[in-house]
Amino acid sequence: MSKLANLIIKTVARNITHDPTQQRRRKLLDALNVQSKVLAAALKGEAYQVKKNGWVTNDDGEKVATERLRTIKPWFFEQDGGWYVQCRYGSKVLDLGKGNAVFVSKLADVEATLEAFLVATQQGELDEAIEKALKKSAKKAV
Repeated sequence: MSKLANLIIKTVARNITHDPTQQRRRKLLDALNVQSKVLAAALKGEAYQVKKNGWVTNDDGEKVATERLRTIKPWFFEQDGGWYVQCRYGSKVLDLGKGNAVFVSKLADVEATLEAFLVATQQGELDEAIEKALKKSAKKAV
């Protein structure tokens, strides 16, 4: 007698329990919170680093777990006598309507821009820009 004969087998389609738009917003909100920490470190003249776990091969040829520091790249940069702030989703720069960056005169003003990005994300104003960035990457993959 077959082992499968004793099982109850049905055809089912799995229900998706999460909203992809909400998931994208959460991802962007997390990244914006990290950028706030990057800005705080930049104001102190430091680079923001996080610990990252990885594997390396030692001299004996064994793989060993290790912890490394990884520098987080800022979404803001100095140019044209001021600072440009971009909003990114992964590696893609989001289109903000009239351009892809916000210009501020001082590094301290970057915080207000990041806060504006945070509020806009929470209110769903960047959902279309995220969708557009994802479609561009899908088009290039084909």
